[in-house]
Amino acid sequence: MSLKLIELQIANPKTVEAGRISEHKQQQIQLNQDAANLLTEKQALKNGETVLEMEKYAEADANGKGNQNEQNKKADNQHIEEEKKTVHPYKGAFVDFTGEPK
Repeated sequence: MSLKLIELQIANPKTVEAGRISEHKQQQIQLNQDAANLLTEKQALKNGETVLEMEKYAEADANGKGNQNEQNKKADNQHIEEEKKTVHPYKGAFVDFTGEPK
């Protein structure tokens, strides 16, 4: 297959253009891979900083604090009940909701 001079004049610029397009695509692929690697590294750092599973000692610590919270709630409830039981020296126990004068 032999090419004529006129065909070579058309083919040569086309190959240069095709080369540019090919190089551009290769660069775009490389940029995409770099971006994906960067996102993967960021995600790995983020996963390393966050706690994914609670460890045994953390559970024990949480249980200890939970017991303290329950004890504090019980003490608060007892305090409220004691306040309800005490009688105020000059406040009355009856509230008139009817709105009529006595």
